Amino acid sequence: MVEIEMKFPVKDFEELMSKLEKWDAEAQAPLEEADHYFNAPDRDFAQTDEALRLRRVGESNIATYKGPKEPGPTKTRTEIEVALASGPGAADAFCRMLTHLGYRAVAVVRKRRICYAFGRDGFAIQACLDEVAELGRYVEIEIVAPTPEKERAQRALLLVVGELGLKDAERRSYLEMVLAARLAV
Repeated sequence: MVEIEMKFPVKDFEELMSKLEKWDAEAQAPLEEADHYFNAPDRDFAQTDEALRLRRVGESNIATYKGPKEPGPTKTRTEIEVALASGPGAADAFCRMLTHLGYRAVAVVRKRRICYAFGRDGFAIQACLDEVAELGRYVEIEIVAPTPEKERAQRALLLVVGELGLKDAERRSYLEMVLAARLAV
């Protein structure tokens, strides 16, 4: 599977919410997410353009590996997610295990997220309205598709982006942006 997404800074969410509601997009409950990022002992993920994170949403814990971004207008990369046991104890044990294996904690990115789900051209699409600590407001439009459907999914995503009137795509991850903002202080 590949994750195909684009991210855009936005001033407010009202216009986007209105358009998504007109499309009958299904709004999910707001979430508070904490993404704990780690760097590998054998290579620098900042150099290889990879990511390893533990995402905490309430009691749930999900470990995610993201491969290097592929060239092109969308941010497209391999994504592998593994659900872990629930609760803070499981999250702490996973982080301790990574540390014992030589992984280093890099940063925690916190965000409040409201996702809208809808379909387009046979793909399930998510539009996530994110209020990211230290950064501000962003919208991410995402499709997860089988690798052979990558080009068709990219075209569908670009059409949705155009219909939403989104401009000035941001290719950096929230982690890259948070680290850059911290260095600028």
